[in-house]
Amino acid sequence: MGALLLFLTLPLVAHEELSQLFRDLKMVKEVDEEIADHLPYHYNYSLMGGYFSMPSARMNEVGTAALGFAYVPPYRVYAATIQALERLEFGVNYTTYIGLPDPAMGDMGFGDFTDRGANVKVAMLKKEDGFPYFPEISVGLEDFYGTKRFHAFYVVATKEFLDYNFEATLGWGKGRIKGWFGGIGWTPFRKSRIPGINRLTLLAEWDATDYENHSLEHPEGRGVKTRLNVGLTTAFFDALQLSVSSIRGEKIAASASLNYNLGETKGLFPKMNNPSIYRTPIDTEPLGHLRSERELSHELALAFSGQGLNMYRIYIATDTDKGRVLWMKLINVRYREERDLKHRIEAILAALTPSNIDSVTVVIEADGIPTHEYRFRTVDLKRLREGVIGDFEFQTLTPMREPTRVPNPYEGTLLYHRTKGIWTLTVRPRLLTFFGSATGKFKYSAGIVAGPEGYIFDQLYYKIQGAYNIKSSLSDVGDMDVLNPSQILNVRSDSVRYFQTNTVSLEQAYIQKGFYLCKGWYGRIATGYFEPAYGGIAAEFLYYPVGSSWAVGFEAAGVLKRNVHGIGFTTKIRKFNGFIPEFVHFIGYQYFLDLYYDIKVLNVDVKVSIGKFLARDVGARFEVGRYFPSGFRFAVWYAMTNAVDIVNGSRYRDKGIAFVLPLDFFLTKSSRTYIPYTLSVWLRDTGARAATGKRLYPTLQDERESSPD
Repeated sequence: MGALLLFLTLPLVAHEELSQLFRDLKMVKEVDEEIADHLPYHYNYSLMGGYFSMPSARMNEVGTAALGFAYVPPYRVYAATIQALERLEFGVNYTTYIGLPDPAMGDMGFGDFTDRGANVKVAMLKKEDGFPYFPEISVGLEDFYGTKRFHAFYVVATKEFLDYNFEATLGWGKGRIKGWFGGIGWTPFRKSRIPGINRLTLLAEWDATDYENHSLEHPEGRGVKTRLNVGLTTAFFDALQLSVSSIRGEKIAASASLNYNLGETKGLFPKMNNPSIYRTPIDTEPLGHLRSERELSHELALAFSGQGLNMYRIYIATDTDKGRVLWMKLINVRYREERDLKHRIEAILAALTPSNIDSVTVVIEADGIPTHEYRFRTVDLKRLREGVIGDFEFQTLTPMREPTRVPNPYEGTLLYHRTKGIWTLTVRPRLLTFFGSATGKFKYSAGIVAGPEGYIFDQLYYKIQGAYNIKSSLSDVGDMDVLNPSQILNVRSDSVRYFQTNTVSLEQAYIQKGFYLCKGWYGRIATGYFEPAYGGIAAEFLYYPVGSSWAVGFEAAGVLKRNVHGIGFTTKIRKFNGFIPEFVHFIGYQYFLDLYYDIKVLNVDVKVSIGKFLARDVGARFEVGRYFPSGFRFAVWYAMTNAVDIVNGSRYRDKGIAFVLPLDFFLTKSSRTYIPYTLSVWLRDTGARAATGKRLYPTLQDERESSPD
């Protein structure tokens, strides 16, 4: 009887457990949906998350970058911001004091007084942390470096009430933001599908800016009738944000900004011109009378060429287990992502590897250096082709390995040989910018750089790059700081002279030879014109094993300064004694110990260079970069050396920001070309380093790494 009751009870227990499981899954889904649901994100007039003048605690989507302009009388604010990490928002501002001439350079053409600043906000508690009833909490610093005219520290909390389309903020600040502040926002038509209407938000804030007592405030910006700023903001297609509000109860302020998620984008256009993954024909006929070695090599070369890949060597050899091996050397000139390259390789080999070949080794080469290899067993390729194993299992069986050397004549037979391309033409746009010239706040040069790169005698990599300025405003920019001329060797502060030509200029022309030494050790030597300002000779060694998250290298170079015009060199370099220039003998040399570390869990890489810089100062340069799935990378750097370089009464340390955009953002096919942009806080000579050709670590990393999923 007891057994019968147990038999009848078991289905009831199982049913109750199943019901509880579905209830739990429903609850998890509801929580996930609530976490993912947000009110519209608003940029304030400093282009940080907030209202009008005040910040909020909220963060945008990781990888989102924004450019904006705000008219906040008596100021004009130009700004850029990036959500670098889930908990870190970083922005820079360029603020103009309207109608207040610069006391030192206003008469020279500079115009109104300006100030540069940087802002940072760090999230301490987010909605995603699992505390749904708590507000989000952040701490931030405004204008935290330089003259710090608008410096402030704040702590702020923001709570969203999604059922009411409402949010509220309360914070406290010290500095220019003084005391308690707050803000509210209401988005009444959030569920609408009409662009602009669904993001229309009514905002109000209590502005705690200490306008009256802040000593560096614009004289016309001290009057305050009320601290309540009210207005509205909206966004179109989550890209263009427009805001308007009252400010101090006296004026009307407005802003416009463009934002786009550079970190997660797949590009502006689908890659419709990429070749499809290889599918047919399938030919696994064994090598022999019906399928000759020559036919095999022709099939493989044709298949790889169809994928946009260049095959340069094919050998048939015998491995240590007496098995028959195909050994190939491949150069990837098309795909940025390592996973994309490997997927195309394995698709071809799964379809075309002869059944009497035991394994296939594919070595990837870049800039004349074998960077890594893959080894595929024929039995695994067959199982992949037939669907017996999936991609995850196959990737586990075929990890990236250290490259092996070319089989010698006693080990293998050469089936296919192709000479490396003598030249490949690369063309890309370039934008140079200079901020703070005595003759104007913003100077630029927009043009193109182009030139061939390739191989000489199949061994020596070379690169030639010319440049042409299509549109430029650099003609009246001087090559010295009229207020704070650099008192150390002018190795960089005169570099604007090299970009003021209206004709085609030769910027690079060098050759280099790379070496794979053994088990993670690499080397290179290079000579020629490395950049517009310097040429010479350089050597580098790097230890970077396959699969490693770290690397260490040593580089040394001797360089001469190039003449501004022509192709000659000079051994004289400028150095100021006060405001009086003198020219001293100069042969440049630099040497560094370079340390690299990739924090993959954060998608952050760190580089530290310790050694002697170009102006003969000794110290270290630190760079932290954040890379994204799209291939976009954003970085900041800071250099500390023993050079005493005084700017506006303070010792200057070189620092700045940089980013690279993949060119294929704007193309319908994959490309390995990047568009770089670098912005130093000040164009000075401390912490300067001359280019020395294609460095080893970027070459190897670009070939081995894929962007995070």
